[in-house]
Amino acid sequence: MTEKPAVSRRLVLGGAVATGALAAGVGLAGHAAAAPATGAAGAARGTGDPRRRPGQKSMIGVAYEPHETVRVACVGLGQRGTGMTAGWSIIPGAQVTAVCDIRKERAEKCADSLVSEGKPRPATYGGSAKSYREMLRREDIDLVYIATPWEFHHEQGRAALLAGKHAIVELPVATELSELWDLVDTSERTRRHLFLAENCSYGRNELSMLKMTHDGLFGDVTNGHGGYLHDLRELLFDDDYYTDSWRRLWHTRSLASFYPMHGLAPIAAAMDINRGDRLRTLRATATPARGLADYRARHVPKSHPSWKEEYINGDLVTCLIETEKGRIIRAEHDVSSPRPYSRINSIAGSRGIFEDYAGQGESGGRVYLEPDHTDHAWRDFDKLQKEFDHWLWVKLEEEAEAGGHGGMDYILQWRTIQQMRAGLVPDIDVYDSAAWCAPVPLSVASLEADGRPVEVPDFTRGAWVNKRPGLDSKPSDMPAVRR
Repeated sequence: MTEKPAVSRRLVLGGAVATGALAAGVGLAGHAAAAPATGAAGAARGTGDPRRRPGQKSMIGVAYEPHETVRVACVGLGQRGTGMTAGWSIIPGAQVTAVCDIRKERAEKCADSLVSEGKPRPATYGGSAKSYREMLRREDIDLVYIATPWEFHHEQGRAALLAGKHAIVELPVATELSELWDLVDTSERTRRHLFLAENCSYGRNELSMLKMTHDGLFGDVTNGHGGYLHDLRELLFDDDYYTDSWRRLWHTRSLASFYPMHGLAPIAAAMDINRGDRLRTLRATATPARGLADYRARHVPKSHPSWKEEYINGDLVTCLIETEKGRIIRAEHDVSSPRPYSRINSIAGSRGIFEDYAGQGESGGRVYLEPDHTDHAWRDFDKLQKEFDHWLWVKLEEEAEAGGHGGMDYILQWRTIQQMRAGLVPDIDVYDSAAWCAPVPLSVASLEADGRPVEVPDFTRGAWVNKRPGLDSKPSDMPAVRR
């Protein structure tokens, strides 16, 4: 039996602010408890309240209105936000028109940096937690990029939609089921897109894996394995990296699987989740919380404020997710243990298996496919990776080198701007984003229920049964930029 920390239900479920104070009210993870299945597939199973309010209709298949120039505003200028703001500025046909951070000096510094690179100076906002609302009143914003601490994502993403802007939000888009539903509903009411900034969905190996899966190389796909395994202990205790230690503080206030999306999203895309299949139930396990306290004891001075903290989040939180078609996805999160970085990225079926980050070959992947069973050994992925290379990487390989995370950031940003300028349907929509982020609150609900399965809401309200394109897009060009 997993050892459980003595922590109140309110602490586990509540979404707290960056200072560590608890938000008022009770979170919705308890609402995730398995509901009885009713009606046909895609009806009310696990949805909470699947009914649309008057004035709402689905955003599935809704294209962006074409933009000659996409004017981007950025909220949150820490480590991630600053780098991505520079990234938006170099995409053809994009312009950063406003930047905002609660620390106004960060906004000014970011604006100065853009000017030094020959870009127009964006308007700057900051000084309070509500400064972004003033920024959203601007008319020269088409897309809002949000890279603040997790607890602010729902509020700021919702505000962007209500202001008539499209929104791209760093992981997760929200931390509670009520918030995920609210973003879906607000997107449908405002007719504006909100989606997860899931750069790993645009990873080169992940997109090759997607094509291989859809071309049938693995036969009938039965299972996948993904996650986020990253030794962040040094950064979590670095007072300059995460502002106000916001990310470490989450380990003191929740039992959730915080961040499985980097591995889950590519597997879900390969399995056509929300495009012929859907996530149906989730059960979670967690190891004891040992890693952060052990690291602190060996490396952190006794005078450091972290010595007042108690860590309750399990080092390894595993979510076992079953789909409507009976497939199994294992999604893991561990940032508290000494281990090499991995998103795992594995998919298997009746005719073979692919595993990534296995240390074999330049690509980092390996495959085992029928009929090549001569010595029951793995094969290098390099040849297949080139054969099934996604058109985005074929087209943008050289430019992508300017982006972060091995080029994934550039591909994500280029594709977002291209879709908005060309008036295309987004690869990732609000329904994908909500489904991929649902394991955050659902893992809490399952852990509170001793690991029993809980229902995953159908955020599409039944439309998951319909096949449609996603990340497996057809080649297209960036519209020419007028001089």
